[in-house]
Amino acid sequence: MTIELSDFESGDKYDGDYSDALKELQERLSRIQAKHIIHGCRSIIVMQGWDAAGKGGAIRRMVAEWDPRYFEVHPIGAPTKEAKDRHFLWRFWKRLPGNREIGIFDRSWYGRVLVERVEGFCTEAEWKRGYDEINEFESQQIDSGTNLIKLFFHTTQHTQDKRFADRLNTPEKRWKITEEDFRNRDKRKEYLTAIQDMFEFTDTRWAPWKVIDGNNKKAARIAALTYVAETLDEALPDDLPDADPALVKLAKEAFGYKT
Repeated sequence: MTIELSDFESGDKYDGDYSDALKELQERLSRIQAKHIIHGCRSIIVMQGWDAAGKGGAIRRMVAEWDPRYFEVHPIGAPTKEAKDRHFLWRFWKRLPGNREIGIFDRSWYGRVLVERVEGFCTEAEWKRGYDEINEFESQQIDSGTNLIKLFFHTTQHTQDKRFADRLNTPEKRWKITEEDFRNRDKRKEYLTAIQDMFEFTDTRWAPWKVIDGNNKKAARIAALTYVAETLDEALPDDLPDADPALVKLAKEAFGYKT
């Protein structure tokens, strides 16, 4: 089914108690991470989207109750000279999670078919070849047992402009906005074309895209965290192991533990 970004622009408010829903989701995600660790699973969460679309806020709330030893957030910027000298996927292979770990990519390898395409940082042949290379890369991760979740945060130009203004008006937020944000804004039509092509060629059966309507921050956070929780819950084993008999024996001897 074709993904149309215009279907994700309502900006409807969250219909419920946001604080309670968020707390419940964070507790659920905490239990999911525990199962993830126990069963030695690997997962990747890709967060793409417009500037100021809410990726960072969603990430902060998603990991709020997670054990920091078993997840890592990778903020992806422009490639270094070392990375430019190699295949564009090289720098992402280095960041893939190991067993028991969750890797969160705040932007990702999709830069090849988005910013690098639009800004001319790679040739047309390179970004066109990138779709197949990305699909194969993601297929390799899944075939090796890694769970993969891909989220795209969408906002209208009007919403993005309001958030840019808010950042400029708030001293503690001004660091978030750069000249690059306005350069990207000026090329919104080109980015829309690139995004639609990205969906067409990389919304695969094994690694589908989930678009999040980011025009209302609270609703977007609940939608994103719910999708991550449901997807991981479905992918992970349900069973939890019994207590190690040797540890139970030690506990009995140490403080009279009873089952």
